[in-house]
Amino acid sequence: MIALRQVALQRGTQTLLDNADLMLHSGIKAGIIGANGAGKSSLFKLLLGELGPDQGDVEMSGGQRIAHMAQEVDALNRPIVEYVLDGDHALRRAEADLLAARKADDAHREAELHGLIETLDGYTAESRAAQLLVGLGFVQADLKRPLSDFSGGWRMRVNLARTLFMPSDLLLLDEPTNHLDLDALLWLEQWLTRYPGTLLLISHDRDFLDAVCDHIVHMHHQTLELYRGNYSRFERTRAEKLALQQAEAAKQQARREEIERFIARFRAQATKAKQAQSRVKMLERMGDIAVAHMDSPFHFTLPAADKTSHPLLVLDQATLGYRGEAGDVAQLEKVNITLLPGSRIGLLGPNGAGKSTLIKSLTGELALLEGKRVPGEHLAIGYFAQHQLESLDVTTTPFVHVQRLSPTASDQDIRNFLGGFGFKGDDAFGEVATYSGGEKARLALALVAWQKPNLLLLDEPTNHLDLEMREALTEALASFEGTVILVSHDRHLLRATVDEFWRVADHRVEPFDGDLDDYRIWLKARLEEGRRDARSEKSERQSQQPSGDRKATRKAAAELREKLRPLKKQRDHAEKTMEKTQQALEEVESVLADPALYTDSARKAELTQALAQQADIKARLDGAEQTWLAAEEALEAMEAELLASEDT
Repeated sequence: MIALRQVALQRGTQTLLDNADLMLHSGIKAGIIGANGAGKSSLFKLLLGELGPDQGDVEMSGGQRIAHMAQEVDALNRPIVEYVLDGDHALRRAEADLLAARKADDAHREAELHGLIETLDGYTAESRAAQLLVGLGFVQADLKRPLSDFSGGWRMRVNLARTLFMPSDLLLLDEPTNHLDLDALLWLEQWLTRYPGTLLLISHDRDFLDAVCDHIVHMHHQTLELYRGNYSRFERTRAEKLALQQAEAAKQQARREEIERFIARFRAQATKAKQAQSRVKMLERMGDIAVAHMDSPFHFTLPAADKTSHPLLVLDQATLGYRGEAGDVAQLEKVNITLLPGSRIGLLGPNGAGKSTLIKSLTGELALLEGKRVPGEHLAIGYFAQHQLESLDVTTTPFVHVQRLSPTASDQDIRNFLGGFGFKGDDAFGEVATYSGGEKARLALALVAWQKPNLLLLDEPTNHLDLEMREALTEALASFEGTVILVSHDRHLLRATVDEFWRVADHRVEPFDGDLDDYRIWLKARLEEGRRDARSEKSERQSQQPSGDRKATRKAAAELREKLRPLKKQRDHAEKTMEKTQQALEEVESVLADPALYTDSARKAELTQALAQQADIKARLDGAEQTWLAAEEALEAMEAELLASEDT
């Protein structure tokens, strides 16, 4: 249990908490949300004992093992798999003691320590550490490489793997998705849903919070408010609270009508493609979501250039990659792209497949290795990537940044524009050197918007942005009239802003016929194909073994099948339950689709019952899905472990 009672916390001149109360029971998974600077990371420091409250008490159950991701990464010369294993301090002590016992020729102590290591799951430790690293995007060949070989973003992935590997009862994660691509994020999401302890998670990814969390802690106005349910439920509950405030009612209604007009306009243009229809549904929800963000400090638009070209940009028979001292390195080949006005494209693909390379080649920042890049006469590119933050002049202010782009713009126009991005009043004249990563990201986006592009190229634009700014960006992108190409691990942003997906994989760029759920299925099939190839190679090696070795291998395979059988049975049972539950959900939702159910007062009890059934069935469906995922992951882990042991 974690309890904060009448806690006050001040950092410098800023009051973060004032008489705040919070009670969290063991086993919950709580998302910690709030604006940048609200004190989310300071709350973690309170729980870790790195900060003391200025007033009140912080109480925690005794004996809790806490895992928290360190911000600094040491031991740069350690192989990354060893660095992850170092996270289990008890195991490392036992291994060191075992080595000392061997040197002392103490057989009795050796036997004791072997038992202790088995209790600590030490004999599966390396395979478990390897699974974490592979899940987060590393390949087998990376595992023995030193940490110093990797960039800062990849080191943070190693640090995350080490944190997940630590035995813990309480897991504190501060923005764990910032350096992940969509593939690694989906893997982490599944891992955390199976984590058996208490989880406190700071994140600005609404889909991630929805999938992982069963409670939300909202840090707002120096208080801590606990909500049951995931982030979407938090938004609905908060919207209902705001709706009760009469002063906000007219403003909320106007906001709803604005989004409804946009939806109607988009619906007329949408094709019957699955992703376009998914986007219509997403936009329909935005009217409700907007109400929960009425008090957001961020409201802005992304104006498009007055002129455009048809087409805007063409890549013809292009080879994309890098030129190095050792020769050209091609990542994408035979790329043929024609970008038309109004296109809205999301890029999907495994990490390292070439999504960022494609965007840099479209901007012209990266020269083609082969082929042609043909820009339209009126092409105006707006490009956002993480390195844009590094190019900001930290010695000056947001106001001066915009003024340099448009020296003749009026002071008031510049201040009004920057206000929509959260730089209100004197904030427009703050020195960039003092800004957080989120504030710099907002400024970089503002500079892109000010230039009125007709082609917007965005490479992970939501890193460092809080939930309120992400929602404002989602709304602005949804109504942007130019062409958009977007790389993001924020699924809410993708669903609301793009009409089609392109898949970047296997040295190709191809249209992807499906939505994000279909992409998850494709990823799973790709993983299974890789395992089949590995099994095929193993079978070929076994056929070349002596008969005695083959007999032992067949025996081991038979034993594995026995171990796998209960898991397969559990998975198949969960799959059947999901099918039946989905059918029941469709039946109750067909009842709820009847408009008369909501207008006929005599059917109020029927409506209440149907809504309760819907909630119950959805909960059972979520439970069945989690059971299926857990069984499937366990099967994959067991097969991977067997393959690893046989390869050695």
